[in-house]
Amino acid sequence: MLDDFISGKKSLFTDGAHMELRAQENRSRRILLSQGNLTANSRSEISGVSARVYKNGVYGFSSMAECSSPAAETVLKAAAENALFMDRHIQKGKGAFPAIPAGQIPVKKAISDTEQKRYLAFCKELDAYIEGTYPKLSSRSVMMTADSMEKILCTSDGYDGHITSPRAHIYFTLNTETEAGEPVELYTPVGGFGNFEDNFSDPALLYPEIDKLYEELMHKREGVHADAGYKTVVLGGFLSGMIAHEAVGHTVEADLVLSGSVAGPNLGKRVGSELVNLVDFAHTAFGKPAPLPVFLDDEGTPAEDAVLIKDGILTGYLNSRESAQHFGMKPLGNARAWSFSDEPLIRMRNTTVLPGKDKLEDIIASVDDGYYLTNTNNGQADLTGEFMFGITMGYEIKKGKLARPILDTTVSGVAFEMLKTVDMVSDEVIWTGSGVCGKKQPMTVGMGGPALRCKIMIGGR
Repeated sequence: MLDDFISGKKSLFTDGAHMELRAQENRSRRILLSQGNLTANSRSEISGVSARVYKNGVYGFSSMAECSSPAAETVLKAAAENALFMDRHIQKGKGAFPAIPAGQIPVKKAISDTEQKRYLAFCKELDAYIEGTYPKLSSRSVMMTADSMEKILCTSDGYDGHITSPRAHIYFTLNTETEAGEPVELYTPVGGFGNFEDNFSDPALLYPEIDKLYEELMHKREGVHADAGYKTVVLGGFLSGMIAHEAVGHTVEADLVLSGSVAGPNLGKRVGSELVNLVDFAHTAFGKPAPLPVFLDDEGTPAEDAVLIKDGILTGYLNSRESAQHFGMKPLGNARAWSFSDEPLIRMRNTTVLPGKDKLEDIIASVDDGYYLTNTNNGQADLTGEFMFGITMGYEIKKGKLARPILDTTVSGVAFEMLKTVDMVSDEVIWTGSGVCGKKQPMTVGMGGPALRCKIMIGGR
């Protein structure tokens, strides 16, 4: 755990400026077995201290790859000098941020470090199971990742905190071929928030996940190409989560709103059917811990849930303290930095469409001719809300029943138009927290959603 060598430096904070002092360590562990061969075996740590000072509308920032009391004093002095320099030359003349009451967020979870040989032995046992049970696969891989962020934050105006955010995942990728020789691939992640030992105890407990993945792969092997066109589809929770994050969430990040995103002129307007509700949860969702809990952001703002769409109406943005002041909104803890050397950016936390009242089986039964799409491996969207996602698993729906599986395809559309076609929403949310969002700097995020019946453009062969 990081030693707290920065709390005593608050005596160096100056009046009339918002000041942040942060010590941080990021850890990363990775094992990759391809066909049983060890092809990646890495461990890394990066740590340091940074300071950021806001004065009259401008920021000064400084960082140093050293965790020590002298380093903290050095970056704090440099950041203050940078802020004064910027203020003198830019002269924005803005006032101070609205005050946030002082408080303290304590450590939520200790970081434990598992030996690399433990990771390797665990992955080898899983790989041996796949090889022994399913020898006819064309290829296979088992990848283990464990990463964590630990931060100690002190601010002149806001909360202080000692925050930890560990997570651990294992990814299984299985490959085969169709009878025509076309490659077919499926992968699935397992794991979640917490240390390796919190998520994994016995390799045998993961065998059912591998069996399920193999069964889906064999179904997909017999799949057909989708018929291209504007179709009625049922988007599974992973797909609705991808849309919530990529096609909606980024457009409502206030820095991107200021850059011209589609959310700017749509605030207070209808962007979805009345069944669509979308929230960026901070640390607790539906009475349970969110996939990646965030209790405090890197500006000292305690994290609260951000309601973005309510009954189909766009109601808010994700903000930093600066953008919240600009838009007249309340900051809710969305300014997050990946590394000690990064300045906080406006980021999502755990973004999801809220569940509805329909059962998944009833939604499928309501579709006469369409598709049930369950998995995606990538997605992209732009500031207009236009998106395209790859589909790696799905099924035809014929007369209200699941029919043949489909091979890889794509879906595309414009989020705020597609969401207006949603007319059924399932009562169960599926979450994932295994990915990393890549907005200028990486960031761990959670996303999820219920199944949605909607209209969407689907690709064909």
